[in-house]
Amino acid sequence: MVERRLTGMIAAAAVLIVLFIFWDVFRPVARAVDSSAPAPTTLAVDSIARPIAPPTPPPAAPQPVAPATTASQGTAGPTVPAGRQPTYFDLLARSETRRRIRLTGTSTYLGEMLAASDDSMLRRWDNRQQSPVRVWFASTNAANFKPAFLEQIRAAFGQWANAGVPIRFDFVTDSTQAEVTVKWRIQFEIERTGQTDVTWDDQGHIQSAVVTLATFDPKGRPMEPDDIRVVAMHEVGHVLGLDHSKDSTDIMFPTAKVRELSDRDVRTVRLLYELTPGSVR
Repeated sequence: MVERRLTGMIAAAAVLIVLFIFWDVFRPVARAVDSSAPAPTTLAVDSIARPIAPPTPPPAAPQPVAPATTASQGTAGPTVPAGRQPTYFDLLARSETRRRIRLTGTSTYLGEMLAASDDSMLRRWDNRQQSPVRVWFASTNAANFKPAFLEQIRAAFGQWANAGVPIRFDFVTDSTQAEVTVKWRIQFEIERTGQTDVTWDDQGHIQSAVVTLATFDPKGRPMEPDDIRVVAMHEVGHVLGLDHSKDSTDIMFPTAKVRELSDRDVRTVRLLYELTPGSVR
């Protein structure tokens, strides 16, 4: 009887030991999901998911100021170099220039030019009688181009050179030596048959020019040699530093109505080359 109880107790103890072993094996799993463990932070996940703003770019480098333009499509630097202010003698000379322009009244259109300009600056070449301004004709295969056009352009330059200004022109064959380039296009997109781009320094001294002539007018009509001469005369006026006149009897009227230089054209260009270039303000 005692042996049976002992056997039963041993068996019960064995069962308890086995159950204890099983409980101990599975106990870590229960601990892993224990709600008392600290909840994982969401900050790191949130910072990864949120797009990060790109770093602020450095300030853009200042862009160069676009050069000033005139009716003749010219470009120039500032009227007064940085750090330089006009002296008393500069202002005195400018006053004398304004007086001389006023005295001419309507016999010239130099006053009109200055009133219409943004910078009130006189622009012209230096005295170039001893060292002629070098002119180069660019080659072209533009439709309707005629070799006779070149002779008419030479005649246009010659008419201005004979107007009493201290300028002579020399026609060169080397483009690298050119100060004035004459080139061609078939037609302009706007109402014009010629355009001149003039470059000058901050004191009003012209440095270079590019004359572009069309072989067809805005209505599609082919240009004839004498038409080219008239347009070239207007453009050479821009090369010399003239802007537009308001009088339709002048060659420098925006739309050519005459075919020769007027007395006002001649007086205006002569006066321009008697005065000091630069600002008159």
